[in-house]
Amino acid sequence: MATNEAPHIGHLIKEELARQERTVAWLARKLNYSRQNIYHIFESQWITTDVLLRICDVLNCNFYKIYSDYWDNKNV
Repeated sequence: MATNEAPHIGHLIKEELARQERTVAWLARKLNYSRQNIYHIFESQWITTDVLLRICDVLNCNFYKIYSDYWDNKNV
């Protein structure tokens, strides 16, 4: 990521869910959340690490690496 703008985690989660051709209802079931909570996550630029860890596990995607890459590039 070559921008100074921090990653928007909600957008990244939404994009990954679409890439995997999964539905909001599927993710909500996996996390034991309501669909409304999932839509709220999509709108959030920041979420807690425990929620992000659960989402990483469910989607088998390391969103933490995206943040790590952002910080590495930001400090170059």
